[in-house]
Amino acid sequence: MVHKKEKFKDELYSDEVREKLIEFAEEGFESIPQDEREAWFSRFKFCGVFHQRSGQESYFMMRLTNCNGRLEPGQLRAIGEVARDYAKGPVSNPEYGNGWIDLTTRQSIQLHWIKLEDIPEIWEKLESVGVTSRSAGGDTMRNITGSPVAGKEQNEVVDTLALLDRFQEEIRGDNALCNMPRKFNISISGTPDGSAQDSINDIGLEPAEKEIDGEDVIGFNVRVGGGLGGHEPRVARPLDVFVTEDEAFDVVRGFVELYHEHGDREVRSKNRTRFFVDEHGTDWIRDLLEAEYVDFELRTAGEDMREEYTYNAGRPAEDGNHDYLGVHEQNDGDYYVGINVAVGRLVAEEAIELADLADEYGSGEVRLTRRQNPIIVDVDADRVNELLYEPLLETHKPEPNPFVRGGMACTGTEFCSLALVETKARMAVMLRWLRDNVELPEDVTQLKMHFSGCTADCGHANTADIGLLGMRARKDGEMVEAVDLGVGGGIGENPSFVEYIRQRIPADEAPGAIKNLVEAFAAHREPGQTFRQWVDATGSEALIELSEPEETTYEDPCLTDAKQSWYPFADEDAEGARGAASADD
Repeated sequence: MVHKKEKFKDELYSDEVREKLIEFAEEGFESIPQDEREAWFSRFKFCGVFHQRSGQESYFMMRLTNCNGRLEPGQLRAIGEVARDYAKGPVSNPEYGNGWIDLTTRQSIQLHWIKLEDIPEIWEKLESVGVTSRSAGGDTMRNITGSPVAGKEQNEVVDTLALLDRFQEEIRGDNALCNMPRKFNISISGTPDGSAQDSINDIGLEPAEKEIDGEDVIGFNVRVGGGLGGHEPRVARPLDVFVTEDEAFDVVRGFVELYHEHGDREVRSKNRTRFFVDEHGTDWIRDLLEAEYVDFELRTAGEDMREEYTYNAGRPAEDGNHDYLGVHEQNDGDYYVGINVAVGRLVAEEAIELADLADEYGSGEVRLTRRQNPIIVDVDADRVNELLYEPLLETHKPEPNPFVRGGMACTGTEFCSLALVETKARMAVMLRWLRDNVELPEDVTQLKMHFSGCTADCGHANTADIGLLGMRARKDGEMVEAVDLGVGGGIGENPSFVEYIRQRIPADEAPGAIKNLVEAFAAHREPGQTFRQWVDATGSEALIELSEPEETTYEDPCLTDAKQSWYPFADEDAEGARGAASADD
């Protein structure tokens, strides 16, 4: 039986949804019939518009899409101004106030507290500078990811910018392919550090080399069926296919078409490509792709460059780039400067200030990474030091403490209906507490800690040195927010997912567990050993003993909320404010 969401899409989907959304916006939120809201909210996602969680009726999240994390001059400023003027709710976040942007793990941006009535004006402002939210959600191809410094990196093997733009225009932009069985992720990297994270995408192209007609040719090997979530993550599997730059577009489009036609549209819990590959195998997919979806013979895989992967790979910093923070020389003699935005949340005024700095010191272009951080590019060598002394870079440092540097978090219960716990503010408080209370060896410059509010794992907990997954538990007879604690994840040459060594730790005891674990790492590691390497060498039983939860001086911002309130930081006065705001909409 076809899933009900397929019926929603059969009735109306793709670009036609936009027209109906604008009509509802003109008439007001209440014009959406109560018994049709599930269907309309599902369709709105194609336009990048997501209704927020229960209790936040009439408020929406808007996700933007910008291929490969590129924001052209003027685009970040427009986004920041939209956040300042429109992305405000009835309650201030205790960490971030009211009006901010969220940088995502797919190199894009999300805005919250958007009112339906304001969406046409927001689109007009954003689209005037080339920013769109089209197909940023729903059963579509999501933001295409790649090396955040494509075209500028010194050790780049292939400049992928032209190919990325073609993917964006001719595959994501094709209305005939917008209705996928489920969301679909594409990545491509021309740098040898693995920053596109091909291993957790539905299809990923990784740099490789193959001898063709007696000549060594640089191109890409193809992997398919990677993804996180549902306690069933998968590493993308090699398709045993090498493509040249000229062939890459046809193979990617061919696989998109193949999955579009053959993917399961009945059981949504099992219709991501990782399960599709489980079911059919790579040989079947390769044979069908060659027979029906491309018009040339597929070559076997070339020699990949995975041994050079350093991005979130748990390798020593001297091996190569692991997050793009700090100052780096470009291939044209200019520099790029990556700055840290803890858990990816940037206040609107800071976003505008960042855009100003990009104009003042660089070309105005800003790039986004998969670690929720921005990069200012094209900085003249003579002005790098001046940029580093700007006040914004004192707040968001290019070289922060390892705890702050490695932190990522998903949206959490603040807005997400799937999450079990609050993530962003909690992680920000936790990172500061760890920074101030745990001493790391001088040579440990990175420690990746990722927080996801549920098993969907939008915060990439499964790929972290230390992964936190939202749960609930009982403490002193009361239901509280809690986490599962996992260790030993990472991407790199040999991707691995965390092993969850502690379950349902009350959130106020989690920093104590992490402190105990990290202090044991600092005390017992071999010289130069990274956390991931130490975890691999230590073994599960010892790690469990070394990560004993305990209460500390850490004060949790919403321990007892346990998703009972409409907003984790609301009080009785705020409840009244929310009701009044909704009534006025």
